[in-house]
Amino acid sequence: MFTGIIKKTSKVQDVKFPKGGFSIDILNNLGKIKLGESISINGVCSTVKKTGKNISFEYMPETLKLSNVSLLKKGDIVNIEQSMRMSDRLDGHIVLGHIDTCGKIISIKKEGNSKVFEIKVPTRNFMKFLVYKGSVAVEGISLTVVKVTHDSFVVKIIPHTLEHTNLKPKKAGDAVNLEFDILAKYANKK
Repeated sequence: MFTGIIKKTSKVQDVKFPKGGFSIDILNNLGKIKLGESISINGVCSTVKKTGKNISFEYMPETLKLSNVSLLKKGDIVNIEQSMRMSDRLDGHIVLGHIDTCGKIISIKKEGNSKVFEIKVPTRNFMKFLVYKGSVAVEGISLTVVKVTHDSFVVKIIPHTLEHTNLKPKKAGDAVNLEFDILAKYANKK
């Protein structure tokens, strides 16, 4: 489980296509990491496969189908977050690292010192999980929804978040990982 508060980013060092799969190596700027540890990579709960100067992760087809992980290439910046401890503050919201779908950035507009991102949701089935002032994880970042349309939502990004995540270089048309609030999912379960 994660909080969606991104404290570090890392750079993709290598991308591999082992038989029937996909794996990445990122620069280890987290320090001592254990094999099997869960780390969020752009919001995707990822299991550490190898440690050292670089950290390696391997992904299954389901993850590749639902996320933008397979679009990563050497040199890309990724958001990283270690799993939370029960004694940690929950500064963001409960983020499981189970990506629901990829959204597409429709527009990015400047508003004062912040940026306003409008993100299209690919299927309307997910729109029921979005409410004004509710939570959503975009690329693993816990954000507050400020507007909901029939097929998109809007979030406003403060300067600190923009500077310390991979949202800064994003542009209209880019795919972003989306995880909708688990509490909204339970509330909508029939």
